[in-house]
Amino acid sequence: MQESRNLNNCWRSDLIRTLKGFATLLSVLCACWAALVLADTSAGSEEAQFVFGTPDEPSEAWLLAAGGRIYDNWWDALDRKEPTDTHPAYPESGRKTGSATWRCKECHGWDYRGRDGRYGEGSHYTGIKGIDGAKGSDPARIAKLLREKPHSYSAEMIKDDELARVAAFVSAGQDETARFVDPKTGAVKGDKKRGEAIFQTTCAACHGFKGRLLNWGTSEKPAYVGTEANAAPDEVLHKIRNAQPGAAMVNLRVFPIEDAAAVLAYVKTLPQK
Repeated sequence: MQESRNLNNCWRSDLIRTLKGFATLLSVLCACWAALVLADTSAGSEEAQFVFGTPDEPSEAWLLAAGGRIYDNWWDALDRKEPTDTHPAYPESGRKTGSATWRCKECHGWDYRGRDGRYGEGSHYTGIKGIDGAKGSDPARIAKLLREKPHSYSAEMIKDDELARVAAFVSAGQDETARFVDPKTGAVKGDKKRGEAIFQTTCAACHGFKGRLLNWGTSEKPAYVGTEANAAPDEVLHKIRNAQPGAAMVNLRVFPIEDAAAVLAYVKTLPQK
C-alpha cells in the first residue's frame, strides 16, 4: 500500500511538472505569435494594407478617420520619412523643434481650436488659431491652402489623394471636443457604463481588460491607456475616433461621438501605473 501511494505521488508530480512546462511553452508561443502579428507591417502584408492601404471603395467614415490620422502624425500614418528640420512657419516663441513642428495638431491642437482651446497655454502654446473656423469649407480649397505657405506640405510628403483626406477631415470630421472634455480641467463627460461595455468587448482585445497590455512608457514609468486618458483626454478622444497613426487599431469614427466619449470616460478609471 505504501509503495502504491509513493507511485501515485510520483505520477502526480511528473504530471504537474509536465503541465507547467506545457503552460510555459504555450505562453511563450502566444507571446511570439503576438509579436509577429504586431510587427508584420511589411509592404504587401494584410496588416500593412489595413494600416497604410486604401479600401477599393472608401466610405466617408474611413476617409475622415484617415484624414484624422494624417492630422495627428502624417509620416507615421503614411509610412513616410520623418522630417528632421523645424517647420519654417513654426513661431520662434514656441517650445518645440524638429519633426514635432510638422504635425498639424502641434499648432491647432487636439480640440482643433489652437490658441482658443487647450493649447492656449502650456508647452504646446504657439498663438496660432485653430481649424474650427474651416468647418464646412470646400475641401479643394483647404487642400490648396495646405500646399501653400505657411503650411508648405509638398506632394513628396503627402500625396494629392492623401491630402484630400486631411481636407475632408478639416471640413467634415472635426468633433466638438469641448462638449465632452472640459477645456480647463480636462474633466470628461461620458456614460462610463456604456464605455465599459464597449471597451470590454472591443478595445480590450489589444489593451487588456485593465488597459495594461500595451505600455508606451517603461516598467518604471508606465504609460497605459489609463495613464494617457488622464494626462491628455482630448488626444485620446481623437485617437478613439480616428485610431493611432501607423498602428493596426480600430476606431469608432462610424459610431456616434457619444460612444467615443463614453469609452474615454471609462478609460480614465483604469490603472495609470
